[in-house]
Amino acid sequence: MALETERKFLVNGDGWRSAVVSTEDLVQGYLSVDADREVRVRTSGVDRAVITVKGRRVGLTRSEFEYAIPMHEAREILTLCVGSLIEKRRHLLSLGTGRWVVDEFTGRSAGLVVAEVEWDEGQPVPPTPHWAGQDVSLDERYSNAVLSTAPFTTW
Repeated sequence: MALETERKFLVNGDGWRSAVVSTEDLVQGYLSVDADREVRVRTSGVDRAVITVKGRRVGLTRSEFEYAIPMHEAREILTLCVGSLIEKRRHLLSLGTGRWVVDEFTGRSAGLVVAEVEWDEGQPVPPTPHWAGQDVSLDERYSNAVLSTAPFTTW
């Protein structure tokens, strides 16, 4: 089983920008959102698309399965999604330990900037950089699935 372990933080300032190694624009939508499962389709740029199934979160960990799909199918699936589409610019960072990204949301959640870090099971929790603010890992309002039905601009 594939497991995802992550923490999520609100971002303070621009101190993270010097660690950016690549940037991509993402659009994603949800076909199913409930406490036990999420099914999402995501496009990245003009040529990559995936479908992802996530299980119930237990603390900071949950099961996650992701598969590449053809872009034309992803575009069709996005029309079937519930709520609004999530649009964001994702910045991949190089910070030594963990896999860090900063998401700058656009569209209906414009103004929200969130950092996420993932690490492998059994590895120590990566240190938190100075620009990572409030830990919102367990605050469901900041999950992309919830943002699709309750966008940041409506809070």
